Amino acid sequence: MGLVMDEYFPPIQGLETLPVMRALVAAHRRLAELKGVAKTIPNEDLLISTLSLQEAQSSSEIENIITTQDALYRQQVQPEQADPASKEVARYVDGLQAGLHAVRGTGLLTVNTILEIQAVLEGNTAGFRKTPGTVLQNQQTGEVVYQPPSPERLPDLMSQLERYLHEEAPPDPLIRMAVVHHQFETIQPFYDGNGRTGRIIDVLSLVRDGLLDSPILYLSRYISQTKARYYAELQHVRNTGEWEGWLVYLLRGVAVTAAHTTRLVEAIGSLLQSHKHLVRDRHRFYSQDLINNIFRHPYTKVAFVEHDLGVSRATATRYLDALAADGILDKQRLGRENYYINRGLTSLLFNLPPLEDAEGDSSGPTGPR
Repeated sequence: MGLVMDEYFPPIQGLETLPVMRALVAAHRRLAELKGVAKTIPNEDLLISTLSLQEAQSSSEIENIITTQDALYRQQVQPEQADPASKEVARYVDGLQAGLHAVRGTGLLTVNTILEIQAVLEGNTAGFRKTPGTVLQNQQTGEVVYQPPSPERLPDLMSQLERYLHEEAPPDPLIRMAVVHHQFETIQPFYDGNGRTGRIIDVLSLVRDGLLDSPILYLSRYISQTKARYYAELQHVRNTGEWEGWLVYLLRGVAVTAAHTTRLVEAIGSLLQSHKHLVRDRHRFYSQDLINNIFRHPYTKVAFVEHDLGVSRATATRYLDALAADGILDKQRLGRENYYINRGLTSLLFNLPPLEDAEGDSSGPTGPR
């Protein structure tokens, strides 16, 4: 059934092997590019609101909570009519925002913050599980492959994880993030939502360590496209205490995902500028706040414009109807209320290509297992 957890965490051997260092250099370079490109978007909320909902869908899909982007955006304009899956996925964004507020306020990523994130995700305050975790078994032989630690150990294990996160002389922050991801998924401290909580911890670690200014890099699509290797590498560390394969795998994911996100942010920025010039040239009511609104809310509505621009309901309706008549927005009806879709932006977000090279990363230095 593998090693005892204390035998491989905290890691005692040198982690910076040559394959790891190569992957690390590439990941840092791609993250730096993404951080720079993100600065060209005038309002970080535009990226956080659009990209975090993308991640909410991908991250929840890994845990078999399935919905569509259309349903998620309609949930924002009329939450009372949303289906249960969309409501649950939307809580991912709320959990991310709660964690981001705590990390920016304190500069720390504590157990209490992790508990708060998970509570928002799940809509309850059950805290650490009081029962044994889910046992992983070989489906052919019935052999126990992995059994999470007993409930009595969870407070100490999570405190140990917190100390590792905040050591004064840790390894490179990306290596630390990868090790923390593995350890959190190995502890499985909660009844539910462990995977989603762990992936929020990943991106908050990047913000806390200054590698990104905003939480806009999400690994869920990479993990989903390489799921077999993800679980194989997790288990290989548990079985052998060898970290290299896992580190190379996750660092590769950071590089691939950062490159993909950089291209998406560039496309969003280009579209934003195009819409800005179009609206300014054709409509006397142009304002940057209006442009921000239709990009922060790919599905917007009159109430959102009223709030963001400080205008009357009649004025907000006139603005949105004019943009719809001009083909910039697509006017739809949901129940008794109209909503307006940013056609260009949703076309970008709804038609993302697969992550380049993710599928080709099926075997690493440790080889297929």
